[in-house]
Amino acid sequence: MFKKIGPGVLVAAAFVGPGTITMCTLAGARFGYALIWALLVSIIATIVLQGMAGRIGLVTQNGLVDVVRTELKTPWIRNFVIAIVLGAILVGNAAYEAGNIGGATLGLEQLLPQQQVKPFLPAIIGIVIFLLLWFSSYKILEKIFVGLVGIMGLSFVISAIITQPSITGILKGMFVPQLPEGSLLTIIALVGTTVVPYNLFLHASLVKEKWNSKNDLKAVNWDTIISIGLGGMVSIAILITASAAPISDINHALDMAKSLEPLFGKMAVYFMATGLLAAGITSAITAPLAAAYVASSCFDWQGGMQNRKFKMVWAIVLLCGVVFLSFDIKPIEVIQFAQVANGILLPVMALLLLWVVNKKSVMGENKNSLLQNVLGIAIVVFAIFLGAKSIFKVMGLF
Repeated sequence: MFKKIGPGVLVAAAFVGPGTITMCTLAGARFGYALIWALLVSIIATIVLQGMAGRIGLVTQNGLVDVVRTELKTPWIRNFVIAIVLGAILVGNAAYEAGNIGGATLGLEQLLPQQQVKPFLPAIIGIVIFLLLWFSSYKILEKIFVGLVGIMGLSFVISAIITQPSITGILKGMFVPQLPEGSLLTIIALVGTTVVPYNLFLHASLVKEKWNSKNDLKAVNWDTIISIGLGGMVSIAILITASAAPISDINHALDMAKSLEPLFGKMAVYFMATGLLAAGITSAITAPLAAAYVASSCFDWQGGMQNRKFKMVWAIVLLCGVVFLSFDIKPIEVIQFAQVANGILLPVMALLLLWVVNKKSVMGENKNSLLQNVLGIAIVVFAIFLGAKSIFKVMGLF
């Protein structure tokens, strides 16, 4: 079973990035174990959505954009969806890439504290990621990600164990939903950083890279459940660690680590820094990769990861991240556009996924079961809520 782990690891690595780590840290520091249930719900939602995306990739042997383009017969609807996908994924991932590289840089700064190298760390990380993407095939990247996710998982789980958490408190927080005062926005943010639109496109494209037979559906399902489940465990471990932090004014994972240092020693900082470095690098790889897969599907490029245009797209996204971070550029208008586009994209793609996986002409005997549809409809409703929240936030109404 574990030998067949693959695309799901990249998806897990993509959503357990600096943003998720920050939100889990804030949730744990402010509300203790009370919001673990929200993470559990978001993981289940992610497994259901990613499971549908992976199944479409396997059965059709196409990326999501290819399938959508084929199945949407009305030209204006098809063009609208493709435009939203391109805007949200290409522009959004370029805008957010600085945050991914920034997370990796923050971790590396603690492991390499020499002041003279600090200004060059974003560029060093960018070069490492460029070389990995340029010279790696999917199979090599998969092995790299298994290693990085393993390092990230061990770092954060060990950090959680060090704090000697209350098992009873964890189980209560996991299975007894609570809504502490002032926690609603944090709950929405926890779900929003886990259920990520670009992962749907990434997953479908990577599944068809690894598997090409409908007989592999069981392997795809196990890969999705185990990988995303492990990613969820990492998120929960971060929240548990943060709940032990003796201060409430925490902005990111290293603030938490430093607050734990007097209680648990310097190793707390090293474990958290290593985990943050791994999380930043994995997200900084998957964001450009997802953008390239989306562009490849939209413009029907052939040749997969070795296509020069494919490489050009991920290189531009990566370069934007390095430049924005190195020169402290904050493209506010671009980020706001990306937030609105992603706010529209998540519910649109959730609806399209549900529609496609129920089409017998596309999925055959692998179409959704009644239980999958019930879960899917619930997630679509929540995706609409999350999308509306993102748009209203940009408009200053939330």
